[in-house]
Amino acid sequence: MNNKFPIFYAVIIVAITFALRASNNMVITTVPLIARYDFHFSDILIGLVSSFAAIFAFISSGFLNSRLESVIRRRMFILFSVLYGIVFPLFYFANSLNIWFFGAFLGFSMGIIMPNIMTSAGLFQDRKTRERMLSLYTLTLSTSLILGPLIESAILLKYTLFQAFLFFSIFSLLVAIFSFKLKFPKEDTKIDVAETKFKEILNNSGFKLSIMLTLIYSMPFGMITTFGAIYAVDYFHASYSLATALFGVFFATSFLGRLLLTIFTPKNLWNPILISSSLTILGLFLIFISPDLPFYIMSLIVLGIPHGLTYPLSLVTISRSFKESRRNMANSYFSATMMGFTSFVPIIISSIVNIFGIKSSFIILEPISLAFFISVIRLYQTNKNRLNIK
Repeated sequence: MNNKFPIFYAVIIVAITFALRASNNMVITTVPLIARYDFHFSDILIGLVSSFAAIFAFISSGFLNSRLESVIRRRMFILFSVLYGIVFPLFYFANSLNIWFFGAFLGFSMGIIMPNIMTSAGLFQDRKTRERMLSLYTLTLSTSLILGPLIESAILLKYTLFQAFLFFSIFSLLVAIFSFKLKFPKEDTKIDVAETKFKEILNNSGFKLSIMLTLIYSMPFGMITTFGAIYAVDYFHASYSLATALFGVFFATSFLGRLLLTIFTPKNLWNPILISSSLTILGLFLIFISPDLPFYIMSLIVLGIPHGLTYPLSLVTISRSFKESRRNMANSYFSATMMGFTSFVPIIISSIVNIFGIKSSFIILEPISLAFFISVIRLYQTNKNRLNIK
C-alpha cells in the first residue's frame, strides 16, 4: 500500500467501520430490551441470547478467518459482508425462536469481517502512519457508538424496537458496498509453521499484554451493554428512547479518549494503560452507589474513558509486536480470544444478576477487573525489555 496517499483509504476504513459498528451495536443493545419486554425472557435467557452472537464470532474468527490465505480470506470477507447486509433487515421479523439464528449468523459474519478491517487499517509500513490509522479506526468505532444510539433513540420516539432494525439496515448495506474496496496484505508463504500456531502467538509478550488489558474492561462493558439500558428503565424509570440515548453519552467520552490517541499518538503506552485501568475500577464503584439518573450518567461518562483507551492501546501493542505478514493471524487470534471470552460474559453476568440483582452485580465485578489489572502490572514488570510500548 502506498504510504503517500493514506487519506483516500482512510475514508474507506472510516465508512465501513462506522456502518458495521453502528449496526452491530444496535443489535447488541436492542436485543436485550426485546428479549426482556417483548419475549419476556428470564435474566439467564437474556444473557444467553446476548452471548450467542459472540460465540459464533469466536468460531469464525478463531477457527476460520485466522487460517485462510489472503486471497481466499478476501473472498470470504466480501461474501459475508454481502450476507450481513441481507440478513440484518430480517430482525424486523424476529420472534423468540428465530432471533437465536439471526444473532448467530450476524455474529459469525462479524468474526469474518471485523479482524480484516482491523488488519487492513494497520497495513502501512511507517509506524506513525500505521498507528495513526489504527487510532482513526478505533476513533470511528467510538463515533459510530455515539451516533448510533442517538439515531436509534430518535427513531424510538415514533417507531418500535423492531422497526428500528429497518432503519439501521441502511448501514448493513453500506458494509456490503464498501467491502469490495478493502485492501488485504500480501502474506509471507514461507512462515515457519511453528510460528503460525496459536501457542506461539500467545507466547508473544505484546499479545499477552493486549489480552490482559482488554480483559480488565470486558466484564464491565458486557454488563453495561447487556443490562445498562434495563438498569436505567427498571431503577430510574427511563423510557426506551432515553435508555438507548445513554449509550451515546457513554460512548461520547470514549470518543474523546480515542481522538486524543489519534492526534497525539503516544510512544509510551504505559501511562494511558494505567489511566484506563484505574478509571475502570472507579467507574464500577460509582455505578454501584448511583442514587439517581444524573449520577448514573456521570458514572457512564467515567467508564467511557477506559472504553476509549483500552481497545486502541491493545491494537497498537499488537501492531508493534508483529511484522505485517503475521499481523492478520495475531489480530484474528486476538479477536477470537476476546470473542471467546466475551461470548461467555453475558452468561456469567446474567447468572450474577439473577442471584444478586443488577445494582449489586456492578460492585461484584470490581475485584475481577482489579485482578486483571494486577496481572497487567506483573506482566509489564517481568517483560519490560521485550515489550515495545515505550
